[in-house]
Amino acid sequence: MKAVNFYGARDLRLEEIPEPKIKGDTDVIVQVKAAGVCGSDTSKYAKFGPHTVGMTLGHEFAGVVVEVGRGVKNLALGDRVTGCPALFDGEDYFYLKGEFARSDNLHAMSAKVPGCFADFVNMPAQNLVKIPDSLDYQSASMIEPSTVVLHGFYRTSFTVGDDVVIVGAGGSIGLLCIQWARVWGARHIIAIDVDDRKLEMCIQNGADKTINAAKENVLEVLAEYTHGLNADLVIEAAGSAITASQVFAYAKKGGEVLLLGIPYADVHVERFYFEKIMRSELKVLGSWSCVSAPFPGKEWQNSVHFFNKKAIRPELIITHRLPLVKAPDIFNAIVDRTELVGKALLLPEL
Repeated sequence: MKAVNFYGARDLRLEEIPEPKIKGDTDVIVQVKAAGVCGSDTSKYAKFGPHTVGMTLGHEFAGVVVEVGRGVKNLALGDRVTGCPALFDGEDYFYLKGEFARSDNLHAMSAKVPGCFADFVNMPAQNLVKIPDSLDYQSASMIEPSTVVLHGFYRTSFTVGDDVVIVGAGGSIGLLCIQWARVWGARHIIAIDVDDRKLEMCIQNGADKTINAAKENVLEVLAEYTHGLNADLVIEAAGSAITASQVFAYAKKGGEVLLLGIPYADVHVERFYFEKIMRSELKVLGSWSCVSAPFPGKEWQNSVHFFNKKAIRPELIITHRLPLVKAPDIFNAIVDRTELVGKALLLPEL
Protein backbone atom coordinates (compact mmCIF):
# COMPACT_ATOMS: atom_id res chain seq x y z
CA MET A 1 0.00 0.00 0.00
CA LYS A 2 0.98 3.67 -0.28
CA ALA A 3 2.03 5.54 2.86
CA VAL A 4 3.56 8.94 3.66
CA ASN A 5 6.52 8.26 5.96
CA PHE A 6 8.42 10.81 8.04
CA TYR A 7 12.22 10.58 8.12
CA GLY A 8 13.40 13.96 9.34
CA ALA A 9 12.76 17.71 9.26
CA ARG A 10 11.46 18.52 5.77
CA ASP A 11 11.75 14.86 4.78
CA LEU A 12 8.43 13.19 3.90
CA ARG A 13 8.43 10.26 1.49
CA LEU A 14 5.62 8.45 -0.29
CA GLU A 15 6.56 4.78 -0.11
CA GLU A 16 5.13 1.33 -0.76
CA ILE A 17 4.87 -0.65 2.47
CA PRO A 18 3.03 -3.83 3.51
CA GLU A 19 -0.62 -3.50 4.45
CA PRO A 20 -1.30 -3.70 8.21
CA LYS A 21 -2.35 -7.04 9.64
CA ILE A 22 -4.59 -8.05 12.53
CA LYS A 23 -2.24 -8.81 15.44
CA GLY A 24 -4.57 -8.77 18.44
CA ASP A 25 -8.14 -9.78 19.13
CA THR A 26 -9.31 -6.16 19.33
CA ASP A 27 -7.48 -4.86 16.25
CA VAL A 28 -9.44 -3.30 13.41
CA ILE A 29 -8.18 -2.53 9.90
CA VAL A 30 -9.66 0.64 8.40
CA GLN A 31 -9.41 1.74 4.80
CA VAL A 32 -8.61 5.43 5.02
CA LYS A 33 -10.93 7.62 2.96
CA ALA A 34 -9.73 11.04 4.16
CA ALA A 35 -6.94 12.22 6.47
CA GLY A 36 -6.30 15.73 7.76
CA VAL A 37 -3.01 17.58 8.06
CA CYS A 38 -2.66 18.91 11.64
CA GLY A 39 -0.64 21.92 12.77
CA SER A 40 1.33 19.63 15.06
CA ASP A 41 2.30 17.59 11.99
CA THR A 42 3.62 20.63 10.15
CA SER A 43 5.44 21.95 13.22
CA LYS A 44 7.29 18.67 13.62
CA TYR A 45 7.95 18.59 9.89
CA ALA A 46 9.46 22.08 9.95
CA LYS A 47 11.44 21.90 13.18
CA PHE A 48 11.91 18.63 14.98
CA GLY A 49 11.54 15.59 12.82
CA PRO A 50 9.73 12.37 13.78
CA HIS A 51 9.48 10.62 17.11
CA THR A 52 10.31 7.39 15.25
CA VAL A 53 12.29 7.67 12.02
CA GLY A 54 10.35 6.42 9.01
CA MET A 55 6.99 6.31 10.80
CA THR A 56 3.81 6.82 8.79
CA LEU A 57 2.47 10.27 9.68
CA GLY A 58 -1.09 11.43 10.38
CA HIS A 59 -3.67 11.14 13.17
CA GLU A 60 -6.90 12.72 11.84
CA PHE A 61 -8.96 10.42 9.62
CA ALA A 62 -12.19 8.74 8.61
CA GLY A 63 -12.70 5.52 6.71
CA VAL A 64 -14.42 2.17 6.45
CA VAL A 65 -13.82 -1.02 8.44
CA VAL A 66 -12.43 -3.81 6.22
CA GLU A 67 -11.25 -6.37 8.81
CA VAL A 68 -11.79 -6.98 12.52
CA GLY A 69 -10.12 -9.10 15.20
CA ARG A 70 -12.06 -12.03 16.61
CA GLY A 71 -12.69 -10.20 19.90
CA VAL A 72 -14.28 -7.11 18.33
CA LYS A 73 -17.99 -6.89 19.17
CA ASN A 74 -18.84 -3.24 18.53
CA LEU A 75 -17.77 -3.00 14.87
CA ALA A 76 -18.42 -4.95 11.69
CA LEU A 77 -17.16 -4.97 8.13
CA GLY A 78 -18.45 -1.96 6.24
CA ASP A 79 -18.92 0.27 9.28
CA ARG A 80 -18.02 3.89 8.64
CA VAL A 81 -15.75 5.28 11.35
CA THR A 82 -13.52 8.05 12.52
CA GLY A 83 -10.58 7.39 14.83
CA CYS A 84 -9.41 8.69 18.19
CA PRO A 85 -5.59 8.81 18.00
CA ALA A 86 -4.99 8.60 21.77
CA LEU A 87 -3.06 5.42 22.61
CA PHE A 88 -1.59 4.22 25.90
CA ASP A 89 1.50 2.20 26.81
CA GLY A 90 0.15 1.27 30.23
CA GLU A 91 -2.06 2.22 33.17
CA ASP A 92 -0.93 4.89 35.62
CA TYR A 93 -2.68 6.93 38.35
CA PHE A 94 -4.43 9.34 35.98
CA TYR A 95 -5.38 6.63 33.50
CA LEU A 96 -7.06 4.65 36.29
CA LYS A 97 -8.90 7.80 37.38
CA GLY A 98 -10.29 8.17 33.87
CA GLU A 99 -8.29 11.37 33.32
CA PHE A 100 -6.78 9.98 30.16
CA ALA A 101 -5.40 13.25 28.80
CA ARG A 102 -3.19 13.55 31.88
CA SER A 103 -1.69 10.08 31.67
CA ASP A 104 2.08 9.89 31.27
CA ASN A 105 1.49 6.82 29.10
CA LEU A 106 -0.49 8.75 26.49
CA HIS A 107 0.87 9.03 22.98
CA ALA A 108 -0.74 9.72 19.63
CA MET A 109 -0.80 7.43 16.62
CA SER A 110 2.03 8.29 14.21
CA ALA A 111 4.51 8.68 17.09
CA LYS A 112 5.16 5.04 18.01
CA VAL A 113 2.66 3.26 15.75
CA PRO A 114 1.83 3.98 12.10
CA GLY A 115 -0.48 6.87 11.35
CA CYS A 116 -3.24 7.42 8.81
CA PHE A 117 -1.50 9.01 5.81
CA ALA A 118 -1.85 5.64 4.10
CA ASP A 119 -4.32 3.42 2.29
CA PHE A 120 -5.03 1.41 5.47
CA VAL A 121 -4.48 1.79 9.20
CA ASN A 122 -4.69 -0.60 12.18
CA MET A 123 -6.52 0.75 15.24
CA PRO A 124 -7.81 -0.68 18.53
CA ALA A 125 -11.57 -1.15 18.39
CA GLN A 126 -12.10 1.13 21.40
CA ASN A 127 -10.51 4.01 19.46
CA LEU A 128 -12.96 3.88 16.58
CA VAL A 129 -16.21 5.85 16.62
CA LYS A 130 -19.03 5.08 14.21
CA ILE A 131 -20.28 7.84 11.95
CA PRO A 132 -23.72 7.95 10.30
CA ASP A 133 -24.20 7.37 6.59
CA SER A 134 -25.31 11.00 6.22
CA LEU A 135 -21.88 12.31 7.30
CA ASP A 136 -19.31 12.30 4.50
CA TYR A 137 -15.78 11.02 5.07
CA GLN A 138 -14.07 14.35 4.40
CA SER A 139 -16.13 16.11 7.05
CA ALA A 140 -15.72 13.19 9.46
CA SER A 141 -11.93 13.38 9.16
CA MET A 142 -12.19 16.72 10.99
CA ILE A 143 -13.93 15.25 14.01
CA GLU A 144 -10.58 14.74 15.77
CA PRO A 145 -9.59 18.45 15.72
CA SER A 146 -13.14 19.24 16.78
CA THR A 147 -12.70 17.02 19.84
CA VAL A 148 -9.51 18.90 20.70
CA VAL A 149 -11.52 22.13 20.74
CA LEU A 150 -14.39 20.60 22.73
CA HIS A 151 -12.01 19.12 25.29
CA GLY A 152 -10.74 22.63 25.91
CA PHE A 153 -14.20 24.18 26.03
CA TYR A 154 -15.26 21.66 28.67
CA ARG A 155 -12.37 22.90 30.85
CA THR A 156 -13.88 26.39 30.97
CA SER A 157 -16.96 27.96 32.54
CA PHE A 158 -17.96 29.40 29.16
CA THR A 159 -21.72 29.91 29.01
CA VAL A 160 -24.49 31.45 26.91
CA GLY A 161 -24.04 35.19 26.40
CA ASP A 162 -20.28 35.31 27.02
CA ASP A 163 -17.94 37.30 24.81
CA VAL A 164 -15.12 35.24 23.31
CA VAL A 165 -11.78 36.24 21.79
CA ILE A 166 -9.96 33.69 19.65
CA VAL A 167 -6.31 34.36 18.89
CA GLY A 168 -4.89 32.62 15.85
CA ALA A 169 -8.46 32.30 14.69
CA GLY A 170 -7.66 31.69 11.04
CA GLY A 171 -6.16 28.23 11.49
CA SER A 172 -8.32 25.12 11.44
CA ILE A 173 -8.43 24.90 15.25
CA GLY A 174 -9.29 28.58 15.51
CA LEU A 175 -12.04 28.27 12.91
CA LEU A 176 -13.50 25.30 14.77
CA CYS A 177 -13.37 27.39 17.95
CA ILE A 178 -15.45 30.03 16.18
CA GLN A 179 -18.04 27.51 15.07
CA TRP A 180 -18.25 25.84 18.47
CA ALA A 181 -18.48 29.22 20.23
CA ARG A 182 -21.50 30.00 18.06
CA VAL A 183 -23.11 26.64 18.96
CA TRP A 184 -22.26 27.26 22.61
CA GLY A 185 -24.17 30.54 22.61
CA ALA A 186 -21.48 33.21 22.57
CA ARG A 187 -22.78 36.76 22.39
CA HIS A 188 -19.83 38.20 20.48
CA ILE A 189 -17.02 36.22 18.82
CA ILE A 190 -13.94 38.30 18.11
CA ALA A 191 -11.29 36.76 15.86
CA ILE A 192 -7.65 37.87 15.94
CA ASP A 193 -5.11 36.93 13.29
CA VAL A 194 -2.39 38.56 11.18
CA ASP A 195 -3.70 37.63 7.71
CA ASP A 196 -6.68 39.42 6.17
CA ARG A 197 -7.48 36.36 4.05
CA LYS A 198 -7.74 34.23 7.17
CA LEU A 199 -9.83 36.86 8.90
CA GLU A 200 -12.26 36.70 5.99
CA MET A 201 -12.52 32.96 6.62
CA CYS A 202 -13.26 33.78 10.27
CA ILE A 203 -16.24 35.87 9.21
CA GLN A 204 -17.45 33.07 6.94
CA ASN A 205 -17.23 30.67 9.90
CA GLY A 206 -19.26 32.89 12.21
CA ALA A 207 -17.03 35.53 13.80
CA ASP A 208 -18.74 38.84 14.58
CA LYS A 209 -15.64 41.02 14.64
CA THR A 210 -12.06 40.67 13.43
CA ILE A 211 -8.79 42.31 14.42
CA ASN A 212 -5.63 42.16 12.32
CA ALA A 213 -2.89 42.16 14.97
CA ALA A 214 -0.29 43.09 12.34
CA LYS A 215 -2.13 46.30 11.44
CA GLU A 216 -4.19 47.30 14.45
CA ASN A 217 -3.68 47.91 18.15
CA VAL A 218 -5.43 44.87 19.56
CA LEU A 219 -5.97 46.31 23.03
CA GLU A 220 -7.53 49.51 21.71
CA VAL A 221 -9.81 47.81 19.18
CA LEU A 222 -10.85 45.11 21.64
CA ALA A 223 -11.70 47.72 24.27
CA GLU A 224 -13.86 49.49 21.70
CA TYR A 225 -15.68 46.28 20.79
CA THR A 226 -16.32 45.30 24.43
CA HIS A 227 -16.93 48.70 26.01
CA GLY A 228 -13.63 48.46 27.86
CA LEU A 229 -14.38 45.15 29.56
CA ASN A 230 -12.56 42.68 27.24
CA ALA A 231 -13.64 39.04 26.84
CA ASP A 232 -15.10 36.53 29.28
CA LEU A 233 -13.06 33.82 27.56
CA VAL A 234 -9.85 34.18 25.54
CA ILE A 235 -8.66 31.19 23.51
CA GLU A 236 -5.07 30.95 22.30
CA ALA A 237 -5.30 28.78 19.18
CA ALA A 238 -2.26 29.96 17.22
CA GLY A 239 0.37 27.92 19.00
CA SER A 240 2.69 30.93 18.78
CA ALA A 241 5.16 31.80 21.53
CA ILE A 242 4.36 35.47 20.92
CA THR A 243 0.59 35.25 21.15
CA ALA A 244 0.78 32.80 24.05
CA SER A 245 2.60 35.49 26.02
CA GLN A 246 0.06 38.24 25.24
CA VAL A 247 -3.41 36.71 25.49
CA PHE A 248 -3.77 37.52 29.19
CA ALA A 249 -4.34 41.18 28.32
CA TYR A 250 -7.46 40.37 26.30
CA ALA A 251 -9.49 38.85 29.15
CA LYS A 252 -12.06 40.57 31.31
CA LYS A 253 -11.21 40.91 34.99
CA GLY A 254 -12.13 37.59 36.54
CA GLY A 255 -12.19 36.02 33.09
CA GLU A 256 -10.57 32.90 31.69
CA VAL A 257 -7.74 32.15 29.26
CA LEU A 258 -7.71 28.78 27.50
CA LEU A 259 -4.41 27.64 26.01
CA LEU A 260 -5.12 25.32 23.07
CA GLY A 261 -2.22 26.01 20.72
CA ILE A 262 1.16 24.34 21.13
CA PRO A 263 3.99 26.90 20.79
CA TYR A 264 6.88 24.40 20.34
CA ALA A 265 9.12 27.18 21.70
CA ASP A 266 9.92 28.92 24.97
CA VAL A 267 7.26 31.44 26.02
CA HIS A 268 8.57 34.66 27.58
CA VAL A 269 5.90 36.78 29.26
CA GLU A 270 6.54 40.49 29.73
CA ARG A 271 5.64 42.00 33.07
CA PHE A 272 2.67 43.93 31.61
CA TYR A 273 1.01 40.71 30.43
CA PHE A 274 1.96 38.61 33.46
CA GLU A 275 0.50 41.15 35.85
CA LYS A 276 -2.81 40.87 34.00
CA ILE A 277 -3.06 37.33 35.36
CA MET A 278 -2.71 38.58 38.91
CA ARG A 279 -4.35 42.00 38.87
CA SER A 280 -7.29 40.79 36.79
CA GLU A 281 -7.54 37.58 38.84
CA LEU A 282 -7.63 35.44 35.73
CA LYS A 283 -8.12 31.71 35.52
CA VAL A 284 -5.57 30.26 33.10
CA LEU A 285 -6.42 26.81 31.74
CA GLY A 286 -4.26 24.40 29.83
CA SER A 287 -5.86 21.79 27.60
CA TRP A 288 -4.29 18.65 26.17
CA SER A 289 -5.51 15.96 23.82
CA CYS A 290 -9.13 15.09 23.07
CA VAL A 291 -10.34 12.36 25.42
CA SER A 292 -12.32 11.90 28.62
CA ALA A 293 -14.20 9.15 30.44
CA PRO A 294 -15.86 6.94 29.40
CA PHE A 295 -13.24 6.64 26.68
CA PRO A 296 -12.99 8.25 24.19
CA GLY A 297 -15.42 10.70 25.78
CA LYS A 298 -18.29 13.07 25.14
CA GLU A 299 -16.02 15.14 22.91
CA TRP A 300 -16.41 12.42 20.29
CA GLN A 301 -20.11 11.70 20.62
CA ASN A 302 -21.00 15.39 20.56
CA SER A 303 -18.73 16.16 17.64
CA VAL A 304 -20.33 13.41 15.57
CA HIS A 305 -23.80 14.65 16.56
CA PHE A 306 -23.25 18.32 15.76
CA PHE A 307 -21.34 17.55 12.55
CA ASN A 308 -24.21 15.38 11.40
CA LYS A 309 -26.75 18.09 12.30
CA LYS A 310 -24.71 20.59 10.21
CA ALA A 311 -24.33 22.84 13.25
CA ILE A 312 -20.57 22.46 12.72
CA ARG A 313 -19.65 22.85 9.05
CA PRO A 314 -16.16 21.58 8.25
CA GLU A 315 -16.64 22.33 4.55
CA LEU A 316 -16.15 26.01 5.44
CA ILE A 317 -12.66 25.17 6.69
CA ILE A 318 -11.39 22.63 4.13
CA THR A 319 -9.41 24.35 1.39
CA HIS A 320 -7.30 21.55 -0.11
CA ARG A 321 -8.07 17.96 -1.15
CA LEU A 322 -4.98 16.16 -2.40
CA PRO A 323 -3.61 12.69 -3.17
CA LEU A 324 -0.98 11.21 -0.87
CA VAL A 325 1.76 11.97 -3.37
CA LYS A 326 1.16 15.69 -2.83
CA ALA A 327 1.80 15.51 0.93
CA PRO A 328 5.31 17.09 0.78
CA ASP A 329 3.98 19.90 -1.42
CA ILE A 330 1.15 20.88 0.93
CA PHE A 331 3.40 20.60 3.98
CA ASN A 332 5.86 23.01 2.35
CA ALA A 333 3.04 25.37 1.37
CA ILE A 334 1.81 25.48 4.96
CA VAL A 335 5.23 25.89 6.53
CA ASP A 336 6.43 28.46 4.00
CA ARG A 337 3.03 30.21 3.90
CA THR A 338 2.96 30.28 0.11
CA GLU A 339 -0.76 29.45 0.00
CA LEU A 340 -3.82 30.18 2.10
CA VAL A 341 -4.55 26.84 3.77
CA GLY A 342 -7.45 26.24 6.13
CA LYS A 343 -7.57 22.46 6.44
CA ALA A 344 -5.75 20.28 3.94
CA LEU A 345 -7.01 16.74 3.42
CA LEU A 346 -5.12 13.83 1.93
CA LEU A 347 -7.38 11.44 0.02
CA PRO A 348 -5.66 8.08 -0.59
CA GLU A 349 -8.05 7.07 -3.36
CA LEU A 350 -7.12 10.06 -5.56
